[in-house]
Amino acid sequence: MASTHRAPIEEHPDLLELRARHDRAAATPGAQMVEACALITGLYLAASPWIVGFSGFTTLAVTNLIAGVAYMLLLGGLGNSYERTHSMAWAAAAIGIWTCVAPWVVAGDVAHTRSITSNLIAGAVATLLALAAASGARDRAGYGRRIGGAGTRDHRMMPGDR
Repeated sequence: MASTHRAPIEEHPDLLELRARHDRAAATPGAQMVEACALITGLYLAASPWIVGFSGFTTLAVTNLIAGVAYMLLLGGLGNSYERTHSMAWAAAAIGIWTCVAPWVVAGDVAHTRSITSNLIAGAVATLLALAAASGARDRAGYGRRIGGAGTRDHRMMPGDR
């Protein structure tokens, strides 16, 4: 019986192409700008209770602190390991939406003009940046392109695959 040698999965042509595409996407000025703006937005969100002056509302202050730190952690790694973290942008979008509704949802009477305005603006910006990061993961030149007719895709085979 003949034995076949299979190359490790790390050397699969599709995986190599995917990594190269993500590296190209992360190196664009647009992706770098989104990452920088997201870090600033997360930092503002975490510090907003003390910047805007509603730190006395402890439930919303803690909520914003946790949401801001989580947002920075989710979108902060895009430059270093874009291929692994770009899908986390959808979770960051959920944090942005949560930030918008938090003044009305968290316990206590925290829905005041300053907290509502700050959270709505920060949440909207956070959501838009997260959506920009998620859409930046798509390679405009050929993401999802079908080759060979309807319903087929170009699948490359490794040596020894059948």
